[in-house]
Amino acid sequence: MRPLVLALLTAALAPAATLIQNATLVTVSHGTLEKASLLIEGGKIAALGPDVTAPAGATVIDASDHYVLPGIVDCHSHLAADSINESSVAVSSMVSMEDVLNPEDISIYRALAGGVTTANILHGSANPIGGRCTVIKMRWGRDAERLLFQGAKPGIKFALGENPKRGSKPVHPGSRQGVNDVIREAFLRAKAYQAAWKDYDAARQAGRRALPPRRDLQLEALAEVLEGKRLVHAHCYRADEILALIRLADEIGFKIRTLQHVLEGYKVADEIAAHGAGASTFSDWWGYKVEAYDAIPYNAALMTRRGILVSINSDSDEEIRHLNQEAAKTIKWGGLSEDEALALVTLNPAKQLMIDDRVGSLDVGKDADLAIWDGPPLSVYSKVLTTFVDGEIFFDRELDRQRRIELTLEKQKLLEELEGKKPSAEKEPAR
Repeated sequence: MRPLVLALLTAALAPAATLIQNATLVTVSHGTLEKASLLIEGGKIAALGPDVTAPAGATVIDASDHYVLPGIVDCHSHLAADSINESSVAVSSMVSMEDVLNPEDISIYRALAGGVTTANILHGSANPIGGRCTVIKMRWGRDAERLLFQGAKPGIKFALGENPKRGSKPVHPGSRQGVNDVIREAFLRAKAYQAAWKDYDAARQAGRRALPPRRDLQLEALAEVLEGKRLVHAHCYRADEILALIRLADEIGFKIRTLQHVLEGYKVADEIAAHGAGASTFSDWWGYKVEAYDAIPYNAALMTRRGILVSINSDSDEEIRHLNQEAAKTIKWGGLSEDEALALVTLNPAKQLMIDDRVGSLDVGKDADLAIWDGPPLSVYSKVLTTFVDGEIFFDRELDRQRRIELTLEKQKLLEELEGKKPSAEKEPAR
């Protein structure tokens, strides 16, 4: 049995300290360290380098010939969400994906098997302004509340193009200019709502009697966008709609945090960079609908070269299991370096979600969210052996294999017992 597996089988899932030694540490933030060790204490990365030693009582994992990569971060997912769209209204900023998280979704476990530890769970794209999104960690086996990435900045989903304009009428707009109008009108109402609360607060501070405005959860979320407290993640495809939203955001006075999908981003990369928006895109999806006809596999690399913070996302419970391979495609389609490619699914999405002080790279003080790979993480032949979240093992390939064997034997035993309890068939009467 491999030393790695032996160590895991004989240790608790969350020991006080764990030392992963003799590994190739792919830090993403400061290069790759050969034959180095990484110490986990209290759910954090306590030390890493060539001369790190284990404290007394620590579990030691020999990761010789293996690679350690920070946990993959997916900036666009609908995993573990029991419902996606609230399409009864054009502006659904009052609803939250936090309310519909399903911790028993098997996709969480499968994502862990692909080295993914964090995901941004988005509302769907049926609305010009959709619901509030939430960032989760893949803490398989925990309840919905424990999935939440505590301290992550809240976000909200916008959507442009075909999806929001093909909803039910007259609730939803019927054109691209209608989509923009819905967003503009919503923010004008949000500004009035924001002003009413400021007037109320000023009156109270001045000692005057005043009635508070009626609380409006729809407008409250948009006021948070105006105040920079909530991040905008906008579904988009075409260059014209990207430019239209940038102009609208500049007009209203808010910033787009990420443009999602953004398949024609390469056409307007300079404008996106000037606004300061990030881009979370697919590696090579194109032609699957009319808006995607001009998509090219060079998109991520071209936007990167123009100074945009770019990530590769999944938008799929299947794709999320091999985001490492999706990132690797940018080496062929665009000539990115290995470090740049790996950053597309680790550090860059963490920066887009403003959680890079916690995850996205192997650095001292960050959360011990990482995965041990049996080969170079950009190779199609490599697979994840073990995935840690906050220093705790939530996936191990060998333990999974053994558990499958145990379940098969248990099922066989139960079936045999059931068969043995069946009454014998009654004899047919003589004729």
